[in-house]
Amino acid sequence: MADFVFNQAKGKAAEWAARVEANDPANAVFVIEAINTSATDATLRDLDTFALIESDANTAEVTNGGYARKSLANGTLTITIDDGADRTDVDCADQTWTAIAAGTAWTDLVFGYDSDSTGGTDSNVIPVTLHDFAITPDGSDITATIAVFYRAS
Repeated sequence: MADFVFNQAKGKAAEWAARVEANDPANAVFVIEAINTSATDATLRDLDTFALIESDANTAEVTNGGYARKSLANGTLTITIDDGADRTDVDCADQTWTAIAAGTAWTDLVFGYDSDSTGGTDSNVIPVTLHDFAITPDGSDITATIAVFYRAS
């Protein structure tokens, strides 16, 4: 598998990041979900919501003890318009999950856009990017080193 942008998010992710940073709408966030999947990239990139990703027969959100999704609200994203390289990058700080229990192996991280984090449904979260992240939890901390999770060029 490789890192990719979901079809539903192509051309939109930088705008969604700008909206999260502007707090417009007020409860907009990016969500980071860890999954375990054996589905192909071709299958996954066509899924338009977190609910559809989780309903895929070969994919599930991890359930290790200590795991919880991460939310990136306004003030947590860095949007860089790089005129010299003719691109826009969206970045965030590295993310750490503390003392993740052994159990399900992690294969990928999915960043999704949720325009209303108070709505509470995965049917409203649009997957934006998928990143290979092969980790076998063993009770220690897990840190995802993130160096630009979305780039438009």
